[in-house]
Order: sequence, then structure tokens, then C-alpha cells
Amino acid sequence: MKILYGIQGTGNGHLSRARSVVPILKEFAQVDTVLSGTESQVAVDFEINYRFNGLPFVASKKGKVDIFKSIVKSHPIDLIRDIRRFPISNYDLVISDFEPISSWSALLKGVPSIELSHNVSVASKESPKPYSKDKMGEYVLTHYCPSNLKFGFHFEKYNSTTFLPVIRKEVRNLVPIADDFYLVYLPAYHDQYISEILSFFDVEWVVFSKYTEKSYRKKNVQFHPIENDHFLSQMEKCRGVLCGAGFELPAEVMFLGKKLMVIPMIGQFEQLCNAQALKKMKVSTIPSLDLAYYRSIHFWLQFELPIKVDYPDTLRKDIRQVLSEGVNLIQRNEPVKPVSAMSLMRYFV
Repeated sequence: MKILYGIQGTGNGHLSRARSVVPILKEFAQVDTVLSGTESQVAVDFEINYRFNGLPFVASKKGKVDIFKSIVKSHPIDLIRDIRRFPISNYDLVISDFEPISSWSALLKGVPSIELSHNVSVASKESPKPYSKDKMGEYVLTHYCPSNLKFGFHFEKYNSTTFLPVIRKEVRNLVPIADDFYLVYLPAYHDQYISEILSFFDVEWVVFSKYTEKSYRKKNVQFHPIENDHFLSQMEKCRGVLCGAGFELPAEVMFLGKKLMVIPMIGQFEQLCNAQALKKMKVSTIPSLDLAYYRSIHFWLQFELPIKVDYPDTLRKDIRQVLSEGVNLIQRNEPVKPVSAMSLMRYFV
């Protein structure tokens, strides 16, 4: 069986998960990978066979999704061309972690496909949602990656198709302690703005930033370029973590038993949903990095207790379940009805 594994490259979480998923998939099948998006700083130890621009999300300097810049950078005509030209017929099965080119190409050519992503669980009716509705955000989650079957990851098991988070082996091997500093990872905010806000708090901050090329210090805030081993060593030692409301990092922080505060990216529906799910787990959340929330941050620093969540290593069992369903799709010998190229246009243009 030949599998194409699609990876979303907007942010670091999908590639971090792929570092654990791809080696297990390769134990059972021949696997090629496709990456769409250029916003990830995670290095991988497997070959990326195809790379595309994808559908990026561009953030402003103060943590808000810039819709106009995101649309301009997405090049929808190029996206449709990439979908149509992709050699998807070379594969028996597509497994996509919220990667649109492999998913839509599979739909266009009638190749069986499975979505395996955090976004699947976020979109499910059972998972927590913010009180304010976001019809566009919900539409993107449900239509971004069409597939025959869907499995997801989330902070808790909300239904039978939800798996618990993938905790990397490197994180499971850490021996956490609580030194007197806090780790920060807020890629939606620029360094200058982070420094201006965090300098008001009388604690040591260690910030990892995609905008930093060389380590430096401003008052009580240290900035470092993103590097996996250094980041892990600081996460192992820190007292707590202030980060975006993504998925992988908050799950790892809770697994390590660290204090956690999350800030969802403004206008990013998935992160708003994550923040709501974490809030139900008693994790501190604030709407944005702003001195309007000085008291909330100060209380978290001084009085908040760590949250420890046990996430057992079930990834191999979860992958076997997904592959079993994939084999069933293939063995049915029922050709998946392909769609026309024209029908793609209404989704992207």
C-alpha cells in the first residue's frame, strides 16, 4: 500500500506531530509526504517529497489574523493548479493533517482519503466552542480538507473518533523542574510588542521567536531564535508557559505539569475553540497580550497552580485504527466519485 501523508505548514504543530506519525506509518506502508505552507520552523528527519505555498494565515504585529494579506499570499489560482496537477493517482490512500492540496486532489481524482488532524475534533459538534459564532471559521474547518473519513486529536476525548494528544518522545523523556523563569511562545506577536508588555512584570521571561535571528536581552526579557533542543531544555526547566492557544504546545505543557496561560490569535477560530476547551480544564486564558489584562497575568504568575494531565502514549494503536479503516476503504472497490475541476472554483475563488 502506498500512502500520501499531507502536512499543513502554517504553524509548527502539524509538523511536530508528523515527526511522530510518519515513522509509525512507514512501519506499515510506503509513505510519501506533502507539505503546504511556509510558516513552520520545525525541522524533520524524514523527506518532504512535495512542497507548496498552500493557504497561509498572516498575522499582524499584535496577534490578529490579517485577512487581506492572507488572501493575497494564498494565490488561489496557483492553488487550484497545484491540486489539478498533483500526481495523486500514484497513491492508494491519502491521509491529511489539514493539508488541502492532497485532500482536494484526492476528491478530484476519486482517491480514498482520511483526514487525521486536530481540526477534525475542533469542528465536531461535541467539542467546546466559543460563545460568539463564527460562521466563516466553522466553514473553513469543515470544508478546508474534504475526506471520506475523519479522525481527530483533542485535549479530551469528546467522541469515538477523537484521540488524545500526541506527546513527542523528546517531551516524554524530559524531567521537569520549576526554575524561576517563564517560557513564552507567541508567534503571532512581534518581539518589540512582547517586550513592551512583559517588561511590566517583575519576573524573568524567556521568549522563543520566529522574528529573532540571534539571542539578546531587553530588561527582564530574553529572546532566542527557535531551535528545538534549546526550546525543550527551557520548557523542562521553566515554572510556567505563556503561549498561543494552539494544540501541541499546551498539551505538552499540561503533560509536564507546568503552569499554563494561553492567548488565542484574534480572528483564528480554531484557537478560540482551543481556548474554550482549555478554559473548561481550568487553564488560564486571556483574549490578547495587552496591559488591559495586567491583573489576570499578575494573578497567574503569583497564585495560579500547575495543571497536570496524563496523556498515555496511544499513537501506535490510533494509527493502526486509522490504517484499518483506510484498508477497508480501498478493499470496498467502490470508486470514490470524483468531482469536476469547475466545482473547485467556488471554494477558492
